[in-house]
Amino acid sequence: MKKKIRVLFAKPGLDGHDVGSKIMARALKEAGFEVFYSGLRKTPEEIITMVKENQIDVLGMSILSGSHIPIARRTRELLKQDSMNQVLWIMGGNIPKRDFQALKDLGVQEVFAVGSSPKEMIHFINKRFFL
Repeated sequence: MKKKIRVLFAKPGLDGHDVGSKIMARALKEAGFEVFYSGLRKTPEEIITMVKENQIDVLGMSILSGSHIPIARRTRELLKQDSMNQVLWIMGGNIPKRDFQALKDLGVQEVFAVGSSPKEMIHFINKRFFL
């Protein structure tokens, strides 16, 4: 029996659009993941507290506001500060392809832009945990 992977979908910043996060969260839950949702307008500090308190394996951040680079920069600082480099960190939302590499340089392992399918995300996560 494989370990149930714990996933947190987080909505940082002032962005109030969470339909995509909820669709992905439901798909992952149906695929057997244990899924948590942060609610809207969370700070990176609040999100990292949720990661610690819930022993999260995968942090998924959905951003549509265009503030993905500064939010990723702060999140990386907090993950490093709390020695949480083992957390698989992914992002999704309205993120231009030109910013994918900058996010990966900050520690985001994969970016799922608008139009990505839940199957892509499920495959990516499973591949990381169950090679």
